[in-house]
Formats: sequence, structure tokens, C-alpha cells
Amino acid sequence: MGVGVLDQTGATFAEYLPGMRAVIIADENTWAAAGAGVQESLRAAGIDSDEPVVFPGQPVLFADDAMVLRVRDILAATGAAAVSVGSGSINDVVKNASDMVGRPYLSVCTAASVDGYTAEGAAITVRGVKSTVTCRAPIAVVAPIDVMAAAPSRLTATGLGDLFEKIPAGADWLVSDALGIEAVDWDVWDLVQGPLQDAIADPDGLRRGDLEAVEALSEGLQMSGLAIQVHGTSRPASGAGHHFSHQWEMEGYGRDWAIPLSHGFKVGLGTLAMCALYEIVIGIDLSSIDVESRLVAWPTPAQDRARVEALQPAPIIRESAVRASAEKYLPPDAARERLERIRRVWPELRFRLAQQLMPASEVEDILRRVGAIHHPSQIGVSLEQLRTKYFQAQTIRARYTILDTLEEAGVLTDVVDRLFAPGGYWYGRSPEPRWTDAS
Repeated sequence: MGVGVLDQTGATFAEYLPGMRAVIIADENTWAAAGAGVQESLRAAGIDSDEPVVFPGQPVLFADDAMVLRVRDILAATGAAAVSVGSGSINDVVKNASDMVGRPYLSVCTAASVDGYTAEGAAITVRGVKSTVTCRAPIAVVAPIDVMAAAPSRLTATGLGDLFEKIPAGADWLVSDALGIEAVDWDVWDLVQGPLQDAIADPDGLRRGDLEAVEALSEGLQMSGLAIQVHGTSRPASGAGHHFSHQWEMEGYGRDWAIPLSHGFKVGLGTLAMCALYEIVIGIDLSSIDVESRLVAWPTPAQDRARVEALQPAPIIRESAVRASAEKYLPPDAARERLERIRRVWPELRFRLAQQLMPASEVEDILRRVGAIHHPSQIGVSLEQLRTKYFQAQTIRARYTILDTLEEAGVLTDVVDRLFAPGGYWYGRSPEPRWTDAS
């Protein structure tokens, strides 16, 4: 990673994929940004290469199972190792397809837009359901900061949105750790949280494409992906803010835009939504839960399934949410133990959460300055629809977050309602025009 490293692509390929042929996979936009430089670097290093595969720039390549199979077939027809030239969708598709044919690949980054470059797993829409597909990370990554800084500012903004969620995601992990569900790995924690503040510190510089600001963001994103590799799951980098994004993605928000709504923009809005909720959460006293009263109202498995089905009218999302929620369901005896533990750990946990989190107003200001989405109306979501998303986000994944704690404690509805009531963060916030590349 650094300024001017694009010409090291060939030497990197020769070192980590010795004796293999190469095939560049890009789209028209990413080829214009770096394709010729990558091709020349491979040639200069003596790497035999197939004809590059360059997909159309419009419509934007969509990372779904159909595109993965298309690239898999291209790779299966050659013995070459892929050189992915692009950002999120291209890298994920090539990652999954390369894994299918049992072949390593090299990733060349063209924008500081995602943390998935260095991560195991790929974000692929499979039969209409946004999924994390298990597959190996690239054997090597080349991240030319000068190329990434020259990318459209919306791509850098989407990268900040994706990275920003590590703040409430970290809080969600602290909750899960305190409740004995999923322990924090502090070495992995440092990989993500260590560079985070520097990465988000200069939103104005990111919007201008300043090299130092983009390098700091890129470092944060690359380290986040490496943390996912080390931990073996996306827990270090993904919490309830990502669940908002998964819900919107499966509902198709922004998919038909001329420039499709990015993952990071949706995640950034989910980050804002969760930071606003956490501000209320750290102000309430969960150590005073009336365990017996809550257990009297504890839902049966059938009642909980009915709740999830009512929240998810789309059949394909409903099926996925029912499965995920069933994994989290607690029978009454386990629920008693969980509620008592919430009561016991809350005083210390609340203090730790307050140290981890950032005020929602500050999150909104940074998103606005970098040029990212910061209001639901910018993606065509009303405040009433946003309110529903808090409840849907609790159902969409099996990963435990503060939304599950609040649902178990019987206070999720009260907390969400406060966000939209007079004095709440979302109350009376004026809608803004739908986001465009000129926003």
C-alpha cells in the first residue's frame, strides 16, 4: 500500500503466484483507473497473461450468484490466476469465483470504498438474499493510494460509511462479550479499533481526495479486513448497523439508480441509526429489569416466529429472518439467566459503551462533510419506515447485538419510540432530496 505502488503488481504476482498465468478482471471504469498500469506491470515482470476480461461500466456490476458463476466459468476455461482490478463488487465476485475453482488470486484496489479487500468471505446476493459466502481472501493485495485518491469522491465516502460502523459494531461486541455470548478477542479488536479514529478524522480531506486522508482510511479498511481473517467471522467489523444495510439491500433500495446505492452508504446510515439509539440506551437503567414480569410475558417459539413474520412481509427476507431469529430464541429458563445477567453487568457495561460510542450528531456531521448519506429520505425511506427498520434489523441476522438485548428486556419498542417522539433524534428532522452523485 502506498503512492505509486501500482507498478509493483507484476512483481507481487510473480512472488506470490510463481509460474502462473494471469488474467485481469475489471469493468470499464476500473480498467480506466488502473487496468493499463496493471497490464504493463505484469508484462514488465514477464508474466504471461490472457486477454483481459472487462465488463461494461454501466450498468454497474452486481455481486450476485449469477455473476459469480459467469466469472467462475471464465476461470475454469483457463489455468490463469485472476487479478481483480476494482473495488467491492468486482473483488467479491472474483474472490468467490476463484475459490470455486480452487485458485488463488491477487486484488488491486481502485478505491478506498470497502473493507472486504483483505477479508475472507464475499458479500454475494444468493437467490435474492444478501449473504456472506465463505471463500478465501486474496493471496496478496496491491493498494495504490494515488489511484484510490483519484476515484470518484462517492466511493471514498462509501468507504468511510463502511468503516464508521465499527464504532457501534464494537459496542455490540462489548454487549455480546459481557453477556457471555461471544467473547471479545482483544488482539483482533486492536486491529480494527486501533486505526479507526485516524481513518475517520479528516472527512473534508477525504472528499477532496487528499493522499494522507485516503491512506489513513485505506489502512483502516485493510486492517478491518485482516481482522475478519484472523477472527474467522465478520464480528470485529459488523454489528446492527450492517443489519440495516442487509435489510435495505434485500429490499432492493437504490439498485435501479443510474449509480446504484452503495453498501457503504447504507451502512453509514445504519451507523447513524444505531448511534442515535445507543444514546438512549446508555441513559436507561437495565439493571432494574423486573425479571419475573418479563418472564410472564416471554413469547413461545410460535409467538416469536409470528412476530418475525409480521415484521418481514417479503417472503424471501421472511424465510431468512425466521431462521436467524430461531437461532437466537431463548427458552424461559435460559431467558431468566440472560435477564439476570443483563441486570448484573449493566452498570459496568453502560460505562464501557459510553467510552466506545460517538454522539449521533457528530456521526451525522462527518457523513455530511464526506458527502455520504445522512438522512433516510436520501434513499427514499420515510421516518416511519426507518422506525420499522430498527425492528427488522433485530430479526435479519443471528449475530447478537444491543437490539437483541433490548428485545429480551422488553424495552425495544419504548427505546425506538423515544427516537421518534418529541425530543428524540429523528423527531421532526426535515427530509432531504434523494442522493445523487452531485449531492
